[in-house]
Amino acid sequence: MKLLSKKKMGQDQTKQQIEKGLQLYQSNQTEKALRVWLRVLEKTTDAAGRFRVLGCLITAHSEMGRYKDMLKFAVVQIDTARELEDPDYLTESYLNLARSNEKLCEFQKTISYCKTCLNMQGTTVSLQLNGQVSLSMGNAYLGLSIFQKALECFEKALRYAHNNDDKMLECRVCCSLGNFYTYLKDYEKALFFPCKAAELVNDYGKGWSLKYRAMSQYYMAVAYRKLGRLEDAMECCEESMKIALQHGDRPLQAQCLLCFADIHRCRADIQTAFPRYDSSMSIMTEIGNRLGQIQVLLGVAKCWVIQKEPDKAMESIEKAYELAEGLGNKLGLLKVHCLCEGIYRTKGQQRELRNHVVKFHECVEEMELYCGMCGESIGDQNHQLQALPCSHVFHLKCLQTNGTRGCPNCRRSSVKPGFV
Repeated sequence: MKLLSKKKMGQDQTKQQIEKGLQLYQSNQTEKALRVWLRVLEKTTDAAGRFRVLGCLITAHSEMGRYKDMLKFAVVQIDTARELEDPDYLTESYLNLARSNEKLCEFQKTISYCKTCLNMQGTTVSLQLNGQVSLSMGNAYLGLSIFQKALECFEKALRYAHNNDDKMLECRVCCSLGNFYTYLKDYEKALFFPCKAAELVNDYGKGWSLKYRAMSQYYMAVAYRKLGRLEDAMECCEESMKIALQHGDRPLQAQCLLCFADIHRCRADIQTAFPRYDSSMSIMTEIGNRLGQIQVLLGVAKCWVIQKEPDKAMESIEKAYELAEGLGNKLGLLKVHCLCEGIYRTKGQQRELRNHVVKFHECVEEMELYCGMCGESIGDQNHQLQALPCSHVFHLKCLQTNGTRGCPNCRRSSVKPGFV
């Protein structure tokens, strides 16, 4: 009996210390919170308490951009979940492992861990996590430029959010959908989704972390910039940056600096853009966001093109190419070929020009970045797009003009080679 009450006291003490850490963390005393949680991790013998404190450490390190530490704690959490022999704990720990790899741009590993989560036969808690798993998986597919599967996952995550009335998840999915449509250059949808996220924050977000507001404002800024509404873009980005600085959110600071640099580039204020790109690159490199580094390098290359310095532009482009190739980020490769095409056209170097034109079209074909009705490219200019239930995307005007009896892309891929 004494042993049981001693165990109960230990569990209560662990719980109190975790709560103390959360209060410190919520009041922006991050380092103090981390010290409290690390002490709990060191001293507690309660496996469930250890699992929970690892979850706190994973979230904190994610928000600070310390992704390698995040991954380290996620691996320890897997071992703790196995010790607890509970499918819910195991699902949650695999989700954290997936998220850690997503942040480190290890997209194939992310997809693999997400599939492990979805295959687990857990209870209601596991089912509630499936929306977050689908979101992480969608972000990974987007990182690999596999657009149909990315959209499929985002729509699945949105269904889970609606079914479970999970407004926080809905907010995060809307931001990812904004990002998705930015990549495909449907800028109306790219703005619509983060605006929807901002509405959710205003309506339901009283008790939420301010990061949700910052996140929606950042994606709105990106869409406004693409639409040429630079004042609106600057206003949203400033608000996002203010929150990121208050909360020590390094990843968001890097993204905001990139957005500021892009806004200045669009204003042809190259001298102001360059230092913003440098600051963004510094943080992106520190935290290991290689996808962000590609975007910075391409922005810098565009600045050098504006300044008629093609050789300097090519230096940035080559670095972007290496990163995109390493990540399997096909959209990054496509943008590289597009920029090279412009540079070699200006230089009159026909052989190099033809080489990049061919590679550009290979990328378009591989990513299925064309409308299966009119055959024109998707993502080369601002067009309104519409997805069919299979998640293949078409020009809205083509669907309105032609209608469809099933998806032409799906029909095409179901025809076996040799029978064409």
